[in-house]
Amino acid sequence: MQILTRVTVTSDRLRGIALPGLWAAMLLVSPVQAADMAAAEQQAQTLCAACHGPQGISSNPLWPNLAGQQEAYLAKSIKDYQSGARNDPSMSPIAQMLSEQDIANLAAYFSAK
Repeated sequence: MQILTRVTVTSDRLRGIALPGLWAAMLLVSPVQAADMAAAEQQAQTLCAACHGPQGISSNPLWPNLAGQQEAYLAKSIKDYQSGARNDPSMSPIAQMLSEQDIANLAAYFSAK
């Protein structure tokens, strides 16, 4: 005769195990430092404002608003311009000039607007 034992894992117990591990993994995997908002603001005014507006709100329907977009979406979009997965005669050269830290800074800056 086989006896089965039922193990119940409560959500609190699971959360106590999973969340600390998740946070530790995120810290170890993330290659980018915390966003430097002052540097991002300077770059945004220098590189982005002409098309996307000084606050990330474009006055031209051809260029998207950056303000309020998800940080991960903004970072991926810039990286896609760098890799050639996306191509635009204006954006691609600008994206090529940005470092990983610049991308993280700008994505955090515009997502916070």
